[in-house]
Amino acid sequence: MDIYLRKKRWKLTLLAGAIIIVAASLWYTNILVRHIREDERRSVRMWADAIHRKADLVNFTNRLFEEIKTEERVRVQTYAEAHRMLITATSNDDLTFLTKIISENTTIPVILTDEKGNIVMTRNVTFNLDTVPRFEGKIKTEFSAYPPIVQRYYGNNMIFLYYKDSNIFTELKVVLDDLIRFFFDEVVFNSASVPVIITDSTRTHVMDFGNIPPKKMKDPVFVRKTLASMEAQNNPISVNIAGTGTRLIFYKDSFLLTQLQYYPVVQFAVIGVFFLIAYLLFSFARRSEQNQVWVGMAKETAHQLGTPLSSMVAWVELLKLKGLDEETVKEIEKDVHRLETVTDRFSKIGSIARLEQADIVTVIHNTVNYMKPRTSAKVLFEVTPGEESKIFVPINLHLFEWVIENLIKNAVDAMDGSGKITISITNEENRVNIDVSDTGKGIARRRFKTIFNPGFTSKTRGWGLGLTLSRRIVNDYHKGHIFVKNSVLGEGTTFRIILKKKKK
Repeated sequence: MDIYLRKKRWKLTLLAGAIIIVAASLWYTNILVRHIREDERRSVRMWADAIHRKADLVNFTNRLFEEIKTEERVRVQTYAEAHRMLITATSNDDLTFLTKIISENTTIPVILTDEKGNIVMTRNVTFNLDTVPRFEGKIKTEFSAYPPIVQRYYGNNMIFLYYKDSNIFTELKVVLDDLIRFFFDEVVFNSASVPVIITDSTRTHVMDFGNIPPKKMKDPVFVRKTLASMEAQNNPISVNIAGTGTRLIFYKDSFLLTQLQYYPVVQFAVIGVFFLIAYLLFSFARRSEQNQVWVGMAKETAHQLGTPLSSMVAWVELLKLKGLDEETVKEIEKDVHRLETVTDRFSKIGSIARLEQADIVTVIHNTVNYMKPRTSAKVLFEVTPGEESKIFVPINLHLFEWVIENLIKNAVDAMDGSGKITISITNEENRVNIDVSDTGKGIARRRFKTIFNPGFTSKTRGWGLGLTLSRRIVNDYHKGHIFVKNSVLGEGTTFRIILKKKKK
């Protein structure tokens, strides 16, 4: 029993050490993960702030372009007014200022037409006036982006001044468009590896996305759930850039950050599985080693008993020839036969036991009848049902008798040689239950399983192998089950054996 107490203490000590190691590892890992997560969060916040700043920059640039556009419109109006004044001027008027205004327009493309659509004059255009005399077709489409400026002269006569954005403004407009496109591209393909979805103001139409598998984005349910989870983590960024309308930028923690959040849990699970596998492997190796020791010891015992047993058989025959008391010789023969049975039992350990149909009631009655004369007269036996009942189950006769003998011996020891042993056999549809009860000291509940371990014994003398062998015989060879059904300290114990009626 001491060995199991020490073993239990060692297990608890090793378990405590393992828990401390795992806890320390998880604690340190959690600190690292927290630091990395904070750095990741900081990167995400910097990315979000950068979006706001870039959006402000793009909007500022757009406002600047709108001002340039307005200024060009004013310049064109001034240019048209100068043309009108030049046309209506008299010979005495000073035309220097007017001609200066007209000549200084070196950037804005302008076409001046009459009421019939004939081109009167051009400036800063790429086509030749001689080849394109009328304002129509492609030229008209190109210069119709803005409404013409109409000027009257000499009564009801009118001139029409058509213009378009200057070359410089057009180039700047291309730059602005590229800036807007690059802004959204940078949002989608961000350096923080943040999953991003850009929608319109209604949150129903996805304009663009990044760091999310394209196949998943084809699933409306996935998109809806992802948008909800993103909004739960971070408020969407609302931007309105260059007249493109309101855009909502949804984002959430990066995949790396999500992995880091669950890493300690995964690590704990991996360590737990490792310890479980290691424990199972060591337990299997230990059981295999124990089995080899049991088999080797049993077979060696059977071998050692063989030689003196043969001599005893010869001595019994010699005693018969000398005319020794017949009753004495008969009892000696029983013990010799019992030794042969014991030898046969040991020889079967480790071998495949043959199970044959046998009347379990008769087997138990015979075993009890053998044990009665060799037990204290103060021990009473009761077996139910009587020998007239017949219940057949597949058993190995010699090994199963050994189990019943061990239980009876343990019961006698528990009662200190005085009490009652009751064996009850109940027949069910698919199994037979055998209850062996005594009126002994009882067993503490915490030791119900421990008593079947090798070496466990409460006696001052003994190896503590009887119940271990019994469990092996019932569980391994007969595919049954043996256990402590109930026990009360100071009142007694009941062991139950369950045997199947059919071979497995």
